Amino acid sequence: MWILILSFLVLMLVGMPVAVAMALASLLYIWTSGTVPDVILAQRMIAGVESFPLLAVPFFILAGNLMNVAGITGRIYNFAVALVGWMRGGLGHVNIIGSVIFSGMSGTAIADAAGLGTIEIKAMKDHGYETEFAVGVTAASATLGPIIPPSLPFVIYGMMANVSIGSLFLAGIIPGLVLTLFMMATVAWIAHRRGWGGDTAFSWKLLGTATIEIMVVLAFPLAIWLMTKAGVSTNMAALSALVVLLALDWYFDFSAVMALMAPVILIGGMTLGWFTPTEAAVAAVIWALFLGLVRYRSMTMRALTKATLDTIETTASVLFIVTAASIFAWLLTTSQAAQALSDAFLGFTQNKWLFLLLANLLILLVGCFIDTTAAITILVPILLPIVLKLGIDPIHFGLVMTLNLMIGLLHPPLGMVLFVLARVAKLSVERTTMAILPWLVPLFLTLIAITYVPEITLWLPQLVGSK
Repeated sequence: MWILILSFLVLMLVGMPVAVAMALASLLYIWTSGTVPDVILAQRMIAGVESFPLLAVPFFILAGNLMNVAGITGRIYNFAVALVGWMRGGLGHVNIIGSVIFSGMSGTAIADAAGLGTIEIKAMKDHGYETEFAVGVTAASATLGPIIPPSLPFVIYGMMANVSIGSLFLAGIIPGLVLTLFMMATVAWIAHRRGWGGDTAFSWKLLGTATIEIMVVLAFPLAIWLMTKAGVSTNMAALSALVVLLALDWYFDFSAVMALMAPVILIGGMTLGWFTPTEAAVAAVIWALFLGLVRYRSMTMRALTKATLDTIETTASVLFIVTAASIFAWLLTTSQAAQALSDAFLGFTQNKWLFLLLANLLILLVGCFIDTTAAITILVPILLPIVLKLGIDPIHFGLVMTLNLMIGLLHPPLGMVLFVLARVAKLSVERTTMAILPWLVPLFLTLIAITYVPEITLWLPQLVGSK
């Protein structure tokens, strides 16, 4: 056990990539123990990615890349400006609302930071905002990506914990909205202290247009519900509502209705049983292609090729981490390391609320040093047995784990969002880290809320499941 853990830590400390460190530590353990056949290494690594839910990974990544190259991020940004740009600290609110909308399509924090972040930071700097403020709010809002469905970490966690990915998606909606409100309150407080005003003139016309677009989107599921109540089949009701929506969008040339429809289609489709969460990832790609190639005609073949190649590169790195983490986690279990850590936790406390506090501290620490995917793959086999024994709902714990790991994305030494935004804003990693620090307050407030008020997470999945 100690050979496995210590060799992994040493390889990490000398600068070895996380996935390579886990793979080499696993190989060293197998070689020195002599109790595990060498072929097990290959078999367990293949088994780690031989999973139907993991098919969602490349498709959600591709959907986010397609949204970026098709210029849909620009439409989302302009819609957010019309909706909240007139408020105090306007572009800070725009940044957050834009991330909420984009989260419903990409499922990753890095896609949000690299796509919308590029537009938002430039716009905020052009309007006279400090670069540090622009970077801080962009980093914090990027964490919404994996909380508001769809979410790649939820896919990985659902596969590892053997829980419904659809329920995890539903569970993320209210915590995502709570986090959004805390972030917007932070922007309002900073704007009040510094005497900032809005960044666009208040316009009833622009606000009215944005409100109408929201109402059109909300009318889509309402129309389906009313038609089904009138005896129309669900499929026919959805098809009819979609045809009417497309006609309205073509006639009025709405700015962002079609982009806003993405999360409605994905969540609604899973709730109604039209497709699984994995198939929802394919639906997201099809919708992105429809918008880029047909509706807006803003996607070129060169851009499509670039998005595809970027997706292949990102998917390869994610799945390599999954394969290495799978064998590492399996060895932790077979060597009794996971059981020993579980016993240590349970020996320290049998109180689930104290356990959640300790688990938060552990996951926060791990998230600062290990990639999100690897952290989920390693920690779930260790912590899930304790979670179940203490009567904690695994869906609730999945939200707690994911938000902890999102906070880890903002920290050195391995915070990917931190490094992406440092590159986008042309700031040093040190200045970027200092810019992010104040934004940990709304993140930690949300973490405390969802940790100790499970109803925030579980109410919606229970409501939908009870129907």
